Amino acid sequence: MGNGAKAQQKRERNADKNAPKGSKSQAKINEAAKSIICGVCRQNFLITTRAPALEEHSANKHSKTMAECFPNFGK
Repeated sequence: MGNGAKAQQKRERNADKNAPKGSKSQAKINEAAKSIICGVCRQNFLITTRAPALEEHSANKHSKTMAECFPNFGK
């Protein structure tokens, strides 16, 4: 009355549970989504960044207009 098959099945189930899964980090995805680049300082911004934030960056950091710092924004 051996339980060898049951023990092997349990080991296989536990191996599936403990298998290394892909990283759940959002960092790689966020890095890939940075497609807006300031023409003056080359700082990257996420693609979801809105115009007011870009205007604030260009005014505060460079004392320029948004069109001068981000010529490709909205195209």
